[in-house]
Amino acid sequence: MPNQKVFSIPLYTFKRTTLSSLIAAMCAATTVYAAETAETSNESKSGKTSSEDQTLETVKVKASAEVRGKPMPVYAGGQVASGGRVGLLGDKSIIDTPYSVTNYTRELIQNQQATTVADVVANDPSVRNINPRFGRFDQFTIRGFNLVNSEIAFNGLYGLVPTYTVPVESAERVEIFKGPNTLLNGMSPSGAVGGSINIVPKRALDKDITQFTASYLSQSVLGGHLDVGRRFGTDAQFGVRVNAVHQDGKTAFSNDQTIERSLISVGLDFRGENLRLSSDINHYESHGTAPLERVALSTNAVVPNADRIDRNFAQKWSYVDTIDSSLMFRGEYDITPLTTVYGAWGARRGRYDFLRVSPINVDSAGNFTAQTNRFLRDEDTISNEAGLRTAFSTGFVDHSVNFNASLYRIDFGNSETGLGSITSNIYDPVNRPQSNTPGSSERPTGKTQLESFAVTDTLSILNERVQLTLGARKQRVIGVSTPANGVRTEYDEDALTPTAAIVIKPLEGVSVFGNYIEALTQTPIGPNVGVSNPGAMLPPGKSKQIEAGVKVDMGKFTTTLSVFRIERPNTFVDLTTNIFGLNGEQQNTGLELNVFGEPVTGVRLLGGFMLLDAELTKTRGGINEGNTAIGVAKVNVNVGTEWDISYVPGLTLTARAIHTGDQYVNEANTLEIPDWTRLDIGSRYVFKTHGKTVTLRASVENVTDKRYWSTASQFGLTFGTPRTALLSATLDF
Repeated sequence: MPNQKVFSIPLYTFKRTTLSSLIAAMCAATTVYAAETAETSNESKSGKTSSEDQTLETVKVKASAEVRGKPMPVYAGGQVASGGRVGLLGDKSIIDTPYSVTNYTRELIQNQQATTVADVVANDPSVRNINPRFGRFDQFTIRGFNLVNSEIAFNGLYGLVPTYTVPVESAERVEIFKGPNTLLNGMSPSGAVGGSINIVPKRALDKDITQFTASYLSQSVLGGHLDVGRRFGTDAQFGVRVNAVHQDGKTAFSNDQTIERSLISVGLDFRGENLRLSSDINHYESHGTAPLERVALSTNAVVPNADRIDRNFAQKWSYVDTIDSSLMFRGEYDITPLTTVYGAWGARRGRYDFLRVSPINVDSAGNFTAQTNRFLRDEDTISNEAGLRTAFSTGFVDHSVNFNASLYRIDFGNSETGLGSITSNIYDPVNRPQSNTPGSSERPTGKTQLESFAVTDTLSILNERVQLTLGARKQRVIGVSTPANGVRTEYDEDALTPTAAIVIKPLEGVSVFGNYIEALTQTPIGPNVGVSNPGAMLPPGKSKQIEAGVKVDMGKFTTTLSVFRIERPNTFVDLTTNIFGLNGEQQNTGLELNVFGEPVTGVRLLGGFMLLDAELTKTRGGINEGNTAIGVAKVNVNVGTEWDISYVPGLTLTARAIHTGDQYVNEANTLEIPDWTRLDIGSRYVFKTHGKTVTLRASVENVTDKRYWSTASQFGLTFGTPRTALLSATLDF
């Protein structure tokens, strides 16, 4: 995309009540009749697709424009895809990808009644959500390192999804990449090194789709989701996909916790012989009351007994309000059958308003003081990329070369007004009078700009049985911060990060892979008090990963086994100089096993385990040297299964078990939360009435109503979600 210019456009937002009314009206207008699609019917009947009986083939660079314009095929069982986007390398099959990836499908999202990314990644043993469900925001760990929503890409670009909670009703795929990935995807906005997540938006199918889903979430959350897709033109080259969602009501947690969320998304695309274009417009609003917060312990306190907590300990007048609007364009053109140029541009505007009541200094009896404050934040982001992919041969070596340039910028402003503190108890909560909630007009501002250029070459021989990828990305990071104390901090740093990866396929369906990859990551802003450099914005640090593994695709069932080690710099205040800086390191060494597919007709498996050792090194004054990092469990296991009942056509039973090992609460490793196991069960039934397909779904998460601390972090303990029932009915018109 030569002479590319970066500019901003106004993104208009509506009042929450206006959008809610609009979506409610759209959801009610479901009398439109359209021919039922063969694809939808086939998927609904058995949780499988017609592609599951086909042998997985390597995607060639000579693939037709039609294949290039579609996502990778669904794998046997329908829960994951046979491949997905691998950053600037483009779409690659799992067996040809020299990294650990998992690509969850629209079918899994719908059948599990997922509403946010947090619901989807709960299937992965290497990923954990470290924030309470229906809290103010979602936050994750991948391979033991934090990942916030700003690390979630949308159709390959960072900065375009909502900052605090990411909906998935308009998603075709949720793709998880494990390990540092700066070279492949560009530098992540907040410095995640454990991995990244990419949302692939829905596109109009080859056949028309008109589908409405009514849903229920205990205690009284009702919702509706309308999904409409059409293709137009003599060759069906133009596509339109519209998704509209609204949910509203009380959750399973008592003490007046409510949620209200609305989404409208429009996806447009054009599939030509050599040209492919797409555009996405998204608007998302969420409102919640009494969001659960993490619990921070006081010095010398013991870990509270989670089994004694039977009510929400948040104040019923605390709230969260978020509004996000985004617009994205993407296009690619085949100059020749082997050479493609591409470009993408996107913008997002986010406006956030929180009344936070965060429990701190929780003592052994459960008493705590909660700081109350009003937090306002504005965000405006621009994100774009351009590149070229080409292929050629030199003798017996085939080359697939990629050039990529990216630019990301966020301008933000924060305002935080302290409103005093209250006292309560996590075992016996007390609702205090609502605090006055003025909002400061001041917005201490900041901006971050990430620029980069990358080149890779995948060299292959022996009909792609041996593939070696070499590459590097030159990055520049510009940061400006003006915190509340008025001390302006700036930096302008650059670095070169390389990668090397190899895939060897000794047998059909077997690949041995290895990779070394570096990532340039942003570091946290320093504290405003207690240090000699308050509010310091530090230059980015380098993280490294080395990984090796084997993937075995047996046609309908795939297993991936890998070992890895990630090294990431840590920040803390030096005891001698009292300077906050990059002074330590964390090393995560792990073993992962992932399985998915349909090993037996009518029985699907999804899950695996991760064994992880997170060691602290180069610690402050040598204290805690060699200890385990906060909140990193040594054992994580996920086992999910689906079983089609042959003697009751259309009936499927489901079950999932999630286990997380014990976790340390402090770096001294003197306090820990116990391990926990959660059991989810469910079923779905598909039938036809009056020529239309109906799918009924019912599931219960945490069926035993286990009360537990799900995760620990430097910010406190996260209480696990209580037993929650989910019901839905989907009608295909």
